[in-house]
Amino acid sequence: MNRQQVTKLRQSLLDWYDVQGRELPWRIRPEDRAVGVIANPYPIWLSEIMCQQTRIQTVIPYHAKFIARWPDVQALAAASQDEVYGQWAGLGYYARARNLHNCARQIAAAGQFPDHEQGWLDLPGIGPYTAAAMMAILYDVPTNVVDGNVERVMARLFAVQNPLPGAKPELRKLAHSLITDQRSGDYAQAIMDLGALVCTPKSPKCGTCPWMKSCAAHEKGNPGQFPLRTAKPPRPERFGMVFVLQNENQILLQKRPEKGLLGGMSQVPGTPWNDRIWTVAEAHAFAPCAGDWQKMGEIRHVFTHFSLNVQVMHLQVGDRLNPSDGWWAQIDRLGQAALPSLYKKVLGLCL
Repeated sequence: MNRQQVTKLRQSLLDWYDVQGRELPWRIRPEDRAVGVIANPYPIWLSEIMCQQTRIQTVIPYHAKFIARWPDVQALAAASQDEVYGQWAGLGYYARARNLHNCARQIAAAGQFPDHEQGWLDLPGIGPYTAAAMMAILYDVPTNVVDGNVERVMARLFAVQNPLPGAKPELRKLAHSLITDQRSGDYAQAIMDLGALVCTPKSPKCGTCPWMKSCAAHEKGNPGQFPLRTAKPPRPERFGMVFVLQNENQILLQKRPEKGLLGGMSQVPGTPWNDRIWTVAEAHAFAPCAGDWQKMGEIRHVFTHFSLNVQVMHLQVGDRLNPSDGWWAQIDRLGQAALPSLYKKVLGLCL
C-alpha cells in the first residue's frame, strides 16, 4: 500500500470517527482537539490502565468513582494501598491496581506525566500499547498503537493467513505501515473504536465500515473467520478449600501476599490452590482454628489461565478468637475490605 493509499484510508477512518466515535468521559472529541483543547493526562492514563482486559462499559463507573475520590494523580499517590484496592475490588486483574498505585506515586514524585514513550515504559504496569496510546492521545505523536482490536482490524484488512498468537509481529508491522502524522491521537482512538463498534469479533458490521472496500477479508467473503487462531489447550483445573470463620456480625479476613495472583487483596483463610482435590484432613491444617466446620457448598471461579474449584467451609464461634494472622471485619462493611469477586462468591454461600 503506497502513501497515497494510506492517507486515503486514514482519512476515511477519521471521517467516520468524527461522526461515529464513542463519547467517553475521559476522551477529548475531535472538534475540541481541533480548537486547541488540551487533554488531561490523569483521567486518560487511569482509563487506559482500567481498560486493560476489561470492557469499557464495566470501566466507566469505576473510573468515575476513582476521579471523584482522587481527582488528580497527587491525591491518588497519597492514598493507602488498601484504599485503592477497596475501590478497585470487582474490576479484576488486581495486579493492575498495585501497578496503578505505584505508577501514581512515581508520577507524583516526578511532578509531571512523561512526555516521551520510554518515560511511560519505565513506569510500572505500562507496556508498549499503553505507552504508545498515551503519546498519541496526549501529544498527537505518531506511534504504533496496537491492542486486540487493532490486531483484529489488521488481520481482516490484509486477510492475514498466519494464525494468532504467532501473527502478532506481522500484525504490528502492518499497523505500523499505516502510521502518518495525520491526526495521530484521533487515529489511534478511531481504529480502536472501529474494532470495538464495527469490526467486532463476531458478526462484523461490514456494511457500516469505512474500510469495507479496502478489506481483503471482506473481499474473500469471510471476514468473521479472521484473525485465524491456533487452537488453545484446555484451561487447567485447580482446587482449594476456604474457611469462613464467623463471630456474630464479623468475618475473619487475611491479606494475600503482595506478589502473585490477587496480590495484596483481602481473602478468606484457606488452602493453597492445587492441581488435585484436597482431602479434609489435608485442608484442615490450613483452617484458622479447630472446630466443627460445616461444608456450605462449592464455587467455581475462572481466571485467565486456569479454573478454580473451591470447597467452602463455615464455622460460627461464640467467643472472639485472637487470630495470629488476619483481622475481624464487620459484615456490613465488607464493601470496604478490598475483596476480590472470588471471595465475594465464597461469602455469598455463608452469609
